[in-house]
Amino acid sequence: MTDPEKLLCELIALPSVNPAFLPPGDPRAGEGRVADFLAATAAQAGLDVDFQTVQPGRSNLLATLRPTGRLRLRLLLAPHLDTVPGTDDKQYAPRINGDRIYGRGACDTKGSVAAMLTALLQLARQGPRPAKTEIVFAGLVDEEHAQSGSRALAASGFRADLAVVGEPTALRVVTAHKGSLWLRLATRGKSAHGARPGLGRNAVHEMAKVVCLLETDYARRLRRRRHPLLGHATVNVGVIAGGYQPNIVPAACRIIVDRRTLPGETESSVRAEMMALFRRRKLRVRIAEQKPAACRPMETDARLPLVRQFFLVAGQKKAAGVDYFCDASVLARAGTPSVVFGPGDIAQAHTANEWIARKSLEAATALLIEFLRSLP
Repeated sequence: MTDPEKLLCELIALPSVNPAFLPPGDPRAGEGRVADFLAATAAQAGLDVDFQTVQPGRSNLLATLRPTGRLRLRLLLAPHLDTVPGTDDKQYAPRINGDRIYGRGACDTKGSVAAMLTALLQLARQGPRPAKTEIVFAGLVDEEHAQSGSRALAASGFRADLAVVGEPTALRVVTAHKGSLWLRLATRGKSAHGARPGLGRNAVHEMAKVVCLLETDYARRLRRRRHPLLGHATVNVGVIAGGYQPNIVPAACRIIVDRRTLPGETESSVRAEMMALFRRRKLRVRIAEQKPAACRPMETDARLPLVRQFFLVAGQKKAAGVDYFCDASVLARAGTPSVVFGPGDIAQAHTANEWIARKSLEAATALLIEFLRSLP
């Protein structure tokens, strides 16, 4: 196996499931094992290693390659260390079959971790080390749930001239991604005996009208709202709950809506347009945000010098966008221009047989090495 393949297999064998998705005390939870392993690996190559506490027992890993001369630029390599859960224990054991490496996190995004750190280690060990550019590898926690790792890094005042956020982009340099806003909508009715439903007001029936409106008229309106890289905005009603007994008219019903946003849209603008739509249809609905913070859409200027340099190395002529969200928007909103890049395809992420192509991992590593060596 090559260096990035070996490193990836070692990472897969160290479960780092986001604790939000597991019961308390599950031994597979948390990014600590991966962070400690990467820290030791980076320190052996002479990188400066530090940890940034994000939550109790969960810390971002920062491994830094200092320039040989006076600092002029800073580049951030920022993959996340957490994964979603596997469906069985076999997914935490790496397996190679032909050109594919299987295992939880292989694609999302331990493949990016392996490619990025391998490239940085090769620069540290074999050179040439940049004269004016500091390169920081940041293994971030909690991307899969609330992005608290990237939010903590941004809140600390850390800034870079460019962040390359690791996600499976099929080796494309991505300059834009959609945002995600989860909203909880509630309708209220009046309970009554099921034998006398006319004495009550059915909250589920009211919510059925809301769901129909969102999935038809509102969805059609969003399809007319297009972005040149991201396509159109979307809405999906993913959760519904109401009532608790068949012979009782339900007094309450709620849904959770996933609204994918485009650059220029905000939480307040989305809420306002949905409420205006409900008022026009005389629907009584309350809206509350479901997540502690929305992930906002991102769009980075492809004409920025470091972005143009990355495009040149990648042989890419046009900017690209993706419809999922990631840590890039958090870093970008805090003042670090960000792009998304990594081996693998998002179609394999979160699947029962998650895998990454070995040739994709090798190509990403080689491309990153060339880009890092091109820095002043």
